[in-house]
Amino acid sequence: MLTMNFYKCLNTQEFVSGKYKITPIRSIDLFDIMRWRNEQIYHLRQNKPITAEDQDFYFNAIVAKLFGQDQPKQILFSFLESGICIGYGGLVHINWIDQIAEISFIMNTTLEKNRFQEIWVAYLGLIEQVAFQELRLHKIFTYAFDIRPHLYPALLKAGFIEEARLKEHCFFQGSHRDVLIHTKFSTDLVLRKALENDVNKTFDWVSNKIVRKYAIQKDVIVFEEHEKWFFKKIVSDNCLYFIAEVNKTPIGSIRFDIDEEKVALLSFLLDPEFHGHGYGKKILQMGCEEVVKLKEIAIIRGVVNLENIPSLKTFISLGFKKGEEIDSYVTFEKKIEK
Repeated sequence: MLTMNFYKCLNTQEFVSGKYKITPIRSIDLFDIMRWRNEQIYHLRQNKPITAEDQDFYFNAIVAKLFGQDQPKQILFSFLESGICIGYGGLVHINWIDQIAEISFIMNTTLEKNRFQEIWVAYLGLIEQVAFQELRLHKIFTYAFDIRPHLYPALLKAGFIEEARLKEHCFFQGSHRDVLIHTKFSTDLVLRKALENDVNKTFDWVSNKIVRKYAIQKDVIVFEEHEKWFFKKIVSDNCLYFIAEVNKTPIGSIRFDIDEEKVALLSFLLDPEFHGHGYGKKILQMGCEEVVKLKEIAIIRGVVNLENIPSLKTFISLGFKKGEEIDSYVTFEKKIEK
């Protein structure tokens, strides 16, 4: 039976997005990691192949100590696809004072040719959750020798920017090469009350094909009907309607309709442009905290399409209990302790 390692500095130990997951680095993956590192030594800050003895010593003498530290210098994960380790990486050279960390990652060498960008983007979405939501870091970055042309498009697709190019900064195969630094800064998610001028944006969201795919109401939405419904909701004493913003950009919404039995039926959505970055979970968590502060609530209830796997996992991860299934939907409930 595999014993899971735990990082003292993390409240959440595993981070999941669809079929991908990162979990505190596992001892069973060490020799796969050693092989991948030796196969890809050309782009690593590693001057010779690692031996089995080297790998054992590194894990037992250095990595094992990280789990119990309040502010470790690095936090390492095994990267899994459908339960199988296909890579490893983490946050290294962590500067807790300045709230900055470097990203480290390598994948199974055999996957690089055909799945490089897919896997890198998936990994970056997960490590961002660790850095920004869990550790509240300000900035994360990659430091890469300019010999990996497939890496930079993946970083840009994931929302990183090329912050710096260090000219002729490393010596590689007989010549000096540039080093590229790509950076992403934290974004502060806030909830605010929905206002009249949000009517157009909310209509765009509920009309989006991706959003409609999992909606309970499948009828075509007409703007005039949405407008009447929206204005009624934002002034109702029995409804709390929030818009989620990142850097003052609306990215989604969460609404609570409260009945006489103090049951708050929630509905939330995330602009598809912002999928894959952990915002859905944060919107749901923050929204539930707000409705409990502002209203006397006995139960918070949600209804989710059974095909909407990310939302199903989000409700479960936040302590909601799965209820009955009706047609293609399932209910989730959380009782509010007095």
